[in-house]
Amino acid sequence: MVTTHNLGFPRIGAKRELKFALESYWRGESSREALKDVGSHLRKCHWSMQAGLNLVPVGDFAFYDQVLDMSFTLGNLPERVRDFHGDVLDNYFRVARGRSAQDVEAHSACCGGVAAGEMTKWFDTNYHYIVPEFTAATAFKLDASRLLEQLAEAKVQGVKAKPVIIGPVTYLALGKAKDNSDKLALLPCLLPAYVQLLDTLAAHGIDWVQIDEPALVTELDAAWQQAFVTAYATLDTGKVKLLLTTYFGPLEANLPLACKLPVQGLHVDAINAHAEVEQIIAQLPADKVLSLGVINGRNIWKTDLHATLDWLEPIHRSLQNRLWIAPSCSLLHVPVDLDSEQKLDREIQSWLAFALQKLEELQVLATALNKGRVQVQEALVANSAAIEKRRTSPRVHNPAVKAAIAGIDATLGKRVSPYDQRAAKQAALLKLPLYPTTTIGSFPQTAQIRHARSEYKAGRLDAAGYKAAMQGEIARSVREQEALDLDVLVHGEAERNDMVEYFGEQLQGYAFSQFGWVQSYGSRCVKPPILFGDISRPQPMTVEWITYAQSLTKKPMKGMLTGPVTILNWSFVRDDQPRSVSCRQLALAIREEVLDLEKAGVRVIQIDEAALREGLPLRRSQWKEYLDWAVECFRITANGVADETQIHTHMCYSEFNDIIASIADMDADVITIETSRSDMELLDAFDNFKYPNEIGPGVYDIHSPNIPTKEHIMQLMKKAAERIPAERLWVNPDCGLKTRQWSEVGPALNNMVSAAKALRTDA
Repeated sequence: MVTTHNLGFPRIGAKRELKFALESYWRGESSREALKDVGSHLRKCHWSMQAGLNLVPVGDFAFYDQVLDMSFTLGNLPERVRDFHGDVLDNYFRVARGRSAQDVEAHSACCGGVAAGEMTKWFDTNYHYIVPEFTAATAFKLDASRLLEQLAEAKVQGVKAKPVIIGPVTYLALGKAKDNSDKLALLPCLLPAYVQLLDTLAAHGIDWVQIDEPALVTELDAAWQQAFVTAYATLDTGKVKLLLTTYFGPLEANLPLACKLPVQGLHVDAINAHAEVEQIIAQLPADKVLSLGVINGRNIWKTDLHATLDWLEPIHRSLQNRLWIAPSCSLLHVPVDLDSEQKLDREIQSWLAFALQKLEELQVLATALNKGRVQVQEALVANSAAIEKRRTSPRVHNPAVKAAIAGIDATLGKRVSPYDQRAAKQAALLKLPLYPTTTIGSFPQTAQIRHARSEYKAGRLDAAGYKAAMQGEIARSVREQEALDLDVLVHGEAERNDMVEYFGEQLQGYAFSQFGWVQSYGSRCVKPPILFGDISRPQPMTVEWITYAQSLTKKPMKGMLTGPVTILNWSFVRDDQPRSVSCRQLALAIREEVLDLEKAGVRVIQIDEAALREGLPLRRSQWKEYLDWAVECFRITANGVADETQIHTHMCYSEFNDIIASIADMDADVITIETSRSDMELLDAFDNFKYPNEIGPGVYDIHSPNIPTKEHIMQLMKKAAERIPAERLWVNPDCGLKTRQWSEVGPALNNMVSAAKALRTDA
């Protein structure tokens, strides 16, 4: 009989219950106990939803981030929070976001907050994790209380529990050595904590442990490959069975290593590593379980169940009870329940599967394998009909868009003049001071904005009333910025629900869910649009709002757009054509918007590419192909304008040093980029690379409620000026201010502007 299991479940809740509970606690409006009760309730609900599985993940729930959970389980806390009093959960939030609840911090020595942990992308997803911090002196001390508490809850509920932990080698690979020491040298110190953890789980009656090692789908040198050998020889105590779990890509050169490690089972992502399965079966010892991730855990399209069974049935006949099936990765990356959708186009909805529907698909596959297809014939017939309708739907294919893609040539991506000539013309037109100040685009989404949007969507506020409300908020943003004396203003994006969804709603080829929320980090959720067909732009999307904002001020007003690569990477994308094709379609659509903004007199246009790096393949050998078409798409979007029009782009919360040459190839006049949490670490790239254009290294960490001081901002900018000429430096936050409050934003931006003015005086 085939065994079914899951690698992880969305923890935010079908109605974003965790988000609202977290934010209520942080504001001091609810108790720590109330927050913990919400967590307990969500775990109970989610385990019930997975009751049909043979094994259910436990420990995949986190109040903020699963990597941060592992750091606390291993006792690896940054020194700056070790001595603070209070509940462990409050220290946890201090690392995550710089502070915990308002009332907790009001009575603590850290009332001003501490530096939050660095945050970056989880492999090539849009999930962000808190980076573990190491030094040569890092020591580890097990604290299994979190996991044991969840296991105790699961036992009461009768859950067939499979604890989930991050493996030791991946944990080290995810972290950063703050003193530039060799983090791999910490492995001998780390492994005893893992051995103790596995012994503890065994003592609590656990049979199988899921130990996630997605580092195995990346390129590993000999030292890191040996680390796997060393680690798993140490963990092979015989007290529990280990399911070594990989996902997000094929194993490639690491395949023999993964097959021979002394574990009792191996999970591979059979969506991304489909071609390797036959080889894995041949190399995997006959006493080991093979778990195949046969349902895509990263996207929302229905699985072709007939095609999957055609492939799986021979494998099942060969492996019998050694075959387990599961989603390819944790379902953290998809929404909870498609059945919640009441307004989604019914035809498009019939093509989709969210987390619960994916588990239903898994159960259909298991029943067909164990008892024959006849037992699930009705489900298979319905699935085949949906797959065929999507494949042949005229709504998916637009000949005019395909013709436009075929007509793309190199001239579309080339500016009229090189940067130095453009910069002189822009300086003459804009007349900006040294160290010009700006923000990234959004201002706080106030209760008034959300109320107006809710009333408009519910039909209780007409279009004219909604427009007036948004114009009022735009006017407020402009007044605030002029009072702060910022140099280049933004309209604040009051009218935008999300930087991707807003554009997708106005592009043909997109569909939208009501409740398709996915966690990005902490309490931050996004609702990725569904890219189902060829993309086109029927009409201007932002011109009216930007020109209204410009009419309120004599200062330059930035037009704010989201770039094609970010729209692509933050959408649920088509799986029936290459991503590069979809991206070029988006590039042509956004290019039309850029040109219309320029025609309307907007002379500064920012095209955000926050997600450029997250689409990067996990293996360097595949980077060039991706970067070639990603940079090409940005250039198609941006480079139709005149020399006098200044093009900005923005990137955040990723590692950029290793792709800085490609970022330069984008040829944006100004790039604003996250550097605050990494303490200007990005600037190391400029030791060996002369960045040719202007750059604004973010000096205000907007993902923390902490307010940066003028002195701190000046210190960061002086670091920047050591590598980049002052005349090419901008001063700005590291991201948009949508998630912050005006009470935080005003003082922070005031300090930022004061720092810029002081820098000009010192220059």
